Amino acid sequence: MKLPETSEWVLHTVTVIAQLPAGTTVSGAQLAEHFGVPGPYLSKQLAKLVRAGVLTGSTGPRGGFRLAREPERISILDLVVAVDGAADPYVCREIRQQGRGAARPEDCTRPCALAAVMRRAHEAWRASLAGVTVAEIVAGLPAGVPEKNRRLLLAPAG
Repeated sequence: MKLPETSEWVLHTVTVIAQLPAGTTVSGAQLAEHFGVPGPYLSKQLAKLVRAGVLTGSTGPRGGFRLAREPERISILDLVVAVDGAADPYVCREIRQQGRGAARPEDCTRPCALAAVMRRAHEAWRASLAGVTVAEIVAGLPAGVPEKNRRLLLAPAG
């Protein structure tokens, strides 16, 4: 499964927000600078996370983004679905019934075996992502990483 680069941005962004004290907001510009990614593109992804109820966003001088719920209640699947959707990436177009080698209709009364395998793989992938929370990712970070991120993101602008 290949996800767009912006999926990586979202995963890291939410994880770093989860390292901040509860209720702390951080601007999209700060996050873009922190990760060295384009601000306008990151902002689009952050807006998707707000619409999905993963983040809350506010405007103004003290505005920014913060988690909408506890990191223990945000799965990695929540993040992926918020920005990439939930659709199965494999679409069977029944090419087994096309061309010179087309199978007979009576041999195609059951779903395509390849489509079934791909569906099971997609479901396993989703279950795997659903079983991991942002809190678990943060808990597994190397010592010192959360403190460094807090220091960098909470430092006064200057």
